[in-house]
Amino acid sequence: MQFDLEKENSRLREVRTGSEEIFNGVILHVQRDTVRLPNNNETIREVIRHIGAVCVIPVLDNGDVIVERQYRYPLDRVILEIPAGKLDAPDENRLSAIQRELREETGYTAEVWKELGDFHPAPAYSDEFITMYLARGLHKGDRYLDEDEFLDVYTVPLKDLVADCMAGRISDAKTQVCILKAARILGI
Repeated sequence: MQFDLEKENSRLREVRTGSEEIFNGVILHVQRDTVRLPNNNETIREVIRHIGAVCVIPVLDNGDVIVERQYRYPLDRVILEIPAGKLDAPDENRLSAIQRELREETGYTAEVWKELGDFHPAPAYSDEFITMYLARGLHKGDRYLDEDEFLDVYTVPLKDLVADCMAGRISDAKTQVCILKAARILGI
């Protein structure tokens, strides 16, 4: 049996017939689009447009991972995450962006970078995608946090982070995905 992916995709596609800007913020931009569904009915889609982001799982030679604890206002709590950040411009080189973020947030630089792919954190209502990286050959230097950035940096064994993901103790999706991908790649 042959599967024609393009034909199947076109059968499911929604077509925008109108758009209205709802909010144009610093990080997020919200649109209300009218779309025609595959059955020719119309409906509304509210979409958050995002410039894009990058993240990295930095693994030391001993198997420990550089992680951060940071307060997240929408959650009203401190959570554990891997280093990450938004792009400064839509066309910014993603590898350069994550190299900058790793250095600024943790003080570390890396000799070896491996792209782990893209991640869509909320495809039902946002076009954001995060490019994930694995960094090895780490060297510690000075941090250069932004004036309004507050976070603590720790090292945790990768195997412990895997256990924390599986037990539900890490809630951040990009951190979970990167930990589990890195563990698979590194044979943990």
